[in-house]
Amino acid sequence: MNPVQSTLLETNFYHFFSGATMMAAWVCGLLFMRFWRRTADRFFLLFGLAFWTMSVERACLIFIDPKIEDREPVVYLIRLSAFLLILGAIWEKNRPARKALPGKEG
Repeated sequence: MNPVQSTLLETNFYHFFSGATMMAAWVCGLLFMRFWRRTADRFFLLFGLAFWTMSVERACLIFIDPKIEDREPVVYLIRLSAFLLILGAIWEKNRPARKALPGKEG
C-alpha cells in the first residue's frame, strides 16, 4: 500500500468513526430527552443538550482535516460547553433544596 492510499484509508476510518460517535451521541441525547419528558427533571434536559452538543462537535470534526484538528479552538469550545452542561446538571441535582420562607407556603 502506498502512502497516498494509507492516508486515504486513515481519513476514511476517521470520518467513519466520527460519524458513528456523532450518531451515538445523538441517540443518547434523544434518550435523555425522552426521560426528561416523562419526569420533567432538568437533569435529563441538560444531559440531553450536552450529548447533542457533543454530536455537533463530532459533526464539525468531519469537516476539519485530522492533521490540523488539534489547532482548531472551536472544537474545544464546543466540547467545553458540553462538559459544562454536564457539570451544571450534576451540581444542580446535588445542591440542597431551598426551604420555603415563613408565611409563603402554598
